[in-house]
Amino acid sequence: MQDVSTTHQDTGSGARIVYILYLASLVIGVTGIIGLVMAYIKRGEAPEWLRTHYQWQIRTFWLGLLYTVIGALTTVILIGYLILLCNLIWFIIRCVKGLSALEKQQALPKPTSWLF
Repeated sequence: MQDVSTTHQDTGSGARIVYILYLASLVIGVTGIIGLVMAYIKRGEAPEWLRTHYQWQIRTFWLGLLYTVIGALTTVILIGYLILLCNLIWFIIRCVKGLSALEKQQALPKPTSWLF
């Protein structure tokens, strides 16, 4: 008899929670870190299509942090505010794109992309 835990299909509820935590981090900053930790933990046990979402989420966090630091450092010369605004839009688009693909239970075609 097969173990029930190996026969059920993973529908991506963990990845969905990570996307929600990322979007919540725009208001409550610490939830993004919680989402990052969850993505790292769940990535190894996920089916291949779902692994692309976790990879996408991990890259979204680290690239978003990089863009935020660059934006913050360049606010002195005012261009930083534009960088921070673009980073915010980029972050939201990546989360929405990921959620959309997740709802269709599809892998993300380019999980290592720097853009969308």
